[in-house]
Amino acid sequence: MADTDAGGSGDGGDDSGSGSGNGNGGSTEADARAAGKPLRDGTGPGGGGRPAVSAARRRGPVVAALMLGMALAALDGTVVSTAVPQIVGDLGGFSVFSWLFSGYLLAVTVTLPVYGKLCDTFGRKPVLVAGIVLFLAGSLLCAAAWSMASLIAFRVVQGLGGGALQGTIQTIAADLYPLEERPRIVARLSTVWAVSSVAGPAVGGLLAAYADWRWIFLINLPVGGVALWLIARHLVEPARERGPRPRVDWPGALAVFVTGTLLLTALVQGGVAWPWISAPSFGLLGASAVCAAVTVVVERRAAEPVIPGWVWRRRTIASVNVAMGALGLLMVAPTVFLPTYAQSVLGLGPIAAGFVLSAMTLSWPVTAAYANRVYNRIGFRDTALTGMGAALLVLLAFPLLPYPGEAWQPALIMLLLGAALGFFQLPLLVGVQSTVPWAERGTATASVLFCRQVGQSVGAALFGALANAVLAARMGGAGDLDAVSHALADGSAHDPLRRAVAAAVDVVFAGAAAAAALALLALLFAPRRFAVLAERQPDV
Repeated sequence: MADTDAGGSGDGGDDSGSGSGNGNGGSTEADARAAGKPLRDGTGPGGGGRPAVSAARRRGPVVAALMLGMALAALDGTVVSTAVPQIVGDLGGFSVFSWLFSGYLLAVTVTLPVYGKLCDTFGRKPVLVAGIVLFLAGSLLCAAAWSMASLIAFRVVQGLGGGALQGTIQTIAADLYPLEERPRIVARLSTVWAVSSVAGPAVGGLLAAYADWRWIFLINLPVGGVALWLIARHLVEPARERGPRPRVDWPGALAVFVTGTLLLTALVQGGVAWPWISAPSFGLLGASAVCAAVTVVVERRAAEPVIPGWVWRRRTIASVNVAMGALGLLMVAPTVFLPTYAQSVLGLGPIAAGFVLSAMTLSWPVTAAYANRVYNRIGFRDTALTGMGAALLVLLAFPLLPYPGEAWQPALIMLLLGAALGFFQLPLLVGVQSTVPWAERGTATASVLFCRQVGQSVGAALFGALANAVLAARMGGAGDLDAVSHALADGSAHDPLRRAVAAAVDVVFAGAAAAAALALLALLFAPRRFAVLAERQPDV
């Protein structure tokens, strides 16, 4: 690393606080981490003391498994979003279709911090294996769904496994490679995400147009099966020392789940099923606020909280968490609403609509692969600021597109957006992982991804409610939004409806621009130089 982000500089010293101290030597361990020295248990502060695999020859198959696992997550998002018009045309329920995303994301959000704690406590392998099995079971159930309600419920089951995929894969990737080589594996995972996201809309569009949308869930089974076999056969973790039986904060996880469910229900149904200013809205929002307060109390009293307090006491991690939450919020605009915009406003078919979205995933990994050259010169924070600043300008340009416009125009917007965000996410994730030791890496990684998922969950609900409200207003009242979905699915949408959809998506992208501004503000509170801990070369 260059000097810009190396060592425990003075403006990052607050990030060396102990998060895993045993109570009788926390300051000593904190000083050791800040100085880049090994801790008492022999674990190097950068994570080199406990390799994820036992031999270098095993790293290749494990990386292949991680890439397949990442493909599962990428395929899930893009395939489903492309087929939304066909799904709601078959099952109905357009007014609650955003729960296909928010229900899944809620389950992922709740389980991410739990899986992060379990990774640090029990090891990475059992958590990842259990997550893949649960994800595949949920995929099979989704393919058998008979109504929108059942599909949403099975998407929640799928999300319970998806939390393990996202957090554990990133943690194992950080274990496999030291800081100097870590951008390589992260770039590989980003490339897999891009390739899967490009293939996802094409496959989803083909299946929706010529087969059946249920196959979009069945394609997860062979991919996940190969990943499961590779992990079970090749990922070998070192034996862990025996100690007191670890405790998992299940009450805290339940409290987070209840709080999120109440809040999302208020956001999704407000302005659609009932007015925003009404007893149901106030009741749900008030109940979610009370549950949030209870969650804070439960987490403070827990011996092993789902979200430890140190992830918010360290300025670097806290700032990155907020910024990543804003990233999740703004990502809902292109991934959820752009395919519908392309089909209903531009008149494209499902396959072509998917490729408009895919433009973003083409440029994202390219700039991510070169991000290390930038942050080695100007630092993690300033690289992320540059990327998000460019993303803000791109998002503000979307509402300026002409109506109805040409397909290349939103495709260009997505290409530029992906290029900008490639300089944002990777530096922050690598930077946070580099400021914590091995024993905290799973929790720190999960906290960053948790905040991103919170943003996506709230964004799916909030932007879904905004889009529904704009559609209802443009169509002369609450109206029959299921009829709108059928018109979009069979291609019979008339010009007023197309203009209403265009207006709704414009509002969503304006909200995404506001989220980008929030990310910039959050990063201004982060130390300019991250307190990177010295690492030893992993014994793999």
